Amino acid sequence: MNLKLFRGARRIWLRFALTLLFIGIAAASFVLYMTSMPGKSFSGALPPLSAEESEISSNLNRHVAYLAGTIGERNVISYEPLQKTAQYIEGALKAQGYEVKSQEYVVQMRKVRNLISEIHGGARANEIVIIGAHYDTVFGCPGADDNTSGVAALLELARLLKNSHPARTVRFVAFVNEEPPHFQTENMGSWVYAKEAHRKKENIVAALSLETIGMYSDAEGSQQYPAGFKSLYPSKGSLFERIGAGCGSFFQGCCAISIRGKCRARVDSRRWLVGPLVVLARRLSGHHGD
Repeated sequence: MNLKLFRGARRIWLRFALTLLFIGIAAASFVLYMTSMPGKSFSGALPPLSAEESEISSNLNRHVAYLAGTIGERNVISYEPLQKTAQYIEGALKAQGYEVKSQEYVVQMRKVRNLISEIHGGARANEIVIIGAHYDTVFGCPGADDNTSGVAALLELARLLKNSHPARTVRFVAFVNEEPPHFQTENMGSWVYAKEAHRKKENIVAALSLETIGMYSDAEGSQQYPAGFKSLYPSKGSLFERIGAGCGSFFQGCCAISIRGKCRARVDSRRWLVGPLVVLARRLSGHHGD
C-alpha cells in the first residue's frame, strides 16, 4: 500500500516538474522572441553618402529646421503654430502631387485636424498600410526629435514613394494631439482616426508610427533602457527600434533597422539617420507580393 502511494506521488511530482519545465521553456522562448534583435550591428567607418542619400538628408534637415526652428512649440495652447504646421505639411504633400484630406474635429473650442494622403494600391488595394507621425509637441518644447523627426520622415517617405506602384494602398497620416494632456484620451488624433476607420470598416493590415527617430549617437551608454533590458539591446543610440505586436513578414527587415550592413547614416547638426529611411522606402515600394 505504501509502495503504491509512493509511486502515485512520484508520478504526480514528475508531471508537476515537467509542467514547470514546459512553462519555463515557453516563457523563455517568448521573451527571446519578443526581445531578439535581427541581424548584426554595424561597426566601423561609414562610407560617404550617395547622391540620393544626400538629397534625403537635405530634405529632412529643411523640414526639421523650419518646423522646430522657425515654428517651434505647437499644440492647442500654442494654436497658431499648430495651424502653421498643419499648413506646412499640407503644402509639402500637395507640392509632391498628393491630394490632402483633412479630418477636422474640435478640442477646447478650437478646430484641429489630421492630414491624410495616400497612394492607391493595385492588386490588393483594399488592404491599407498606414504610415503615421504626430505633429504636435509637448508644452514648452519645439519638439525637434519628438516629433518633428517623425513628420520629416513622413514627408520624405511620401516623396520617395510617390511614383511607386504598391500592391496595397499606402496611406500617410499626420496626427494632431498625441501629446499630454490629450495622450490616451478620445481627443488624440490617432484615436479619432482609428474610430472613424473602424466605423468605415476599413481593412488596415499594418500601421507604422514614426516617432522620435532623430537622435543618433555612437557614444557608449547613449542608449538606455528600463531595468532588466540593458543586457538585451545595444548600448549605443545608433539604431531604429521596432516596438509593437503582431509584426509579421511585411515589416521584417524594415521596421527593426539598425545601422548595419549597407544601411548608412550621417550625423549633422540635426543628427539624422538617412540609410534606414532609404531601406524602408525601398521595402514598402517594392513589396508587391505580400
